[in-house]
Order: sequence, then structure tokens, then C-alpha cells
Amino acid sequence: MFKPDDILYEDNHLIVVNKRCGDLVQPDRETDDALENEIKAMIKVRDHKPGDVFLGVVHRIDRPVSGAVVFAKTSKALTRLNEMIRNGEIHKTYWAITESTPNPEQGSLTHYIVRDGRTNRSRAYDKPKADGKKAMLNYQVLGCSTRYTLVEVELLTGRHHQIRTQLSKIGCPIKGDLKYGAKRSNPDGGISLHSRRVEFLHPVRKELITIEAPTPAKDNLWVFFESM
Repeated sequence: MFKPDDILYEDNHLIVVNKRCGDLVQPDRETDDALENEIKAMIKVRDHKPGDVFLGVVHRIDRPVSGAVVFAKTSKALTRLNEMIRNGEIHKTYWAITESTPNPEQGSLTHYIVRDGRTNRSRAYDKPKADGKKAMLNYQVLGCSTRYTLVEVELLTGRHHQIRTQLSKIGCPIKGDLKYGAKRSNPDGGISLHSRRVEFLHPVRKELITIEAPTPAKDNLWVFFESM
């Protein structure tokens, strides 16, 4: 459930929030309970808006994932941000807690991802496949605990379940991600993948904006890695 304390950045054109694990970014066919509607309702009450509130979804992250999500508060900002997404001008960095340590500990991954709409699952291949989309990311290990590894991921393309699929492909499934090979689930039903940072030129003011999302405060493992 969204709370005003989850707002990481806001001005007349943008609002960036720290999504909680389990929240939907947009409503689906099963429910209207989603960040998009909750933020609209908050703005309408807080700012005494008499009519409908405009809010555009710039990008989405999966329901079991936490972290920074960008919304546009004006149509002008949404149009420009959508173009920036298409041109790869919004830089997204994720933190993932994995069950194994990547070897090497820093590098780049390129795979071809095929999505199975029936199972809502993707599969990564080393070579081009029919219906496969090229997926690229950079990664580096930031630290280790006794059993887990913190990996920072720079996302270069935006494919379905891309980070989850590619890390699983190299034998490093994300903690809690049963769909992609994790040994056990997380207590909250989510996975240990966090949208840590977004960086882009402001769509109107043309200033560089860098926004960092704190990791979940009630998860002891995230607290451990955050304090390293």
C-alpha cells in the first residue's frame, strides 16, 4: 500500500516513488488496487484537485520487485519520457541478492529472450532464436554475506523478466524467485530484486536527475547489504 513517505522525488512534471514489494504499478484485469490509482487519489486530496488527475506510467517493474518507479504528472512530460525510454536515455540500475556469486564477478551478459505468454515466464538463450529479443546488461558484485551475494545490474534493454532470466541462466537465481530457480520463497512472497537508481535528464528543465531508492527497511538481509 502506497504512503506519502514513499515519494522519492516530486515536482510539477514528475513523481518518483519507492514501490513496495507486492504492489502493482498499473491496474490489471483482476484489481484496481495499484500504485497508479493510489498516487492519483493522494494527489487529488492533497492538492484539492476538482477534476481527474493526470498520471502517466513511464515504466513498470514486476509485482514482486521493489524500488524506484517514475510517473509523469503532465502529458508533455510523459511524451518526452516515453521517447527517452525508447532511445535508452533513462538509465536504470538494480540491486539483486543472488543465491550464488557470478563468475567473473564483473561483466556483461547478452542473451536472446523468448517469452511464454501462457506461463508468464521467459527463457534466455545464448544464440538468436525465432521470436527471441536481444537482452543486454552489465553487472558487478558489490558484496557477499555467508550465503548470498549482492549484485548491481545496469539494465541496457528492457525485456520481460530480463534480470531474473539472465541471472538464472548463469546459475545465479535471485533470492526468493521460485519461478527462475530459487531454492525457497521469501517470507513476504516477493523476490530480492530492487530498482535502486534511475538517472535521466529532466524532460522539461533538462537538468540531470539522479534518484536512489532505499532498500526495504524491514528485511534484515537488505539492511545488512545497505550498510556495507
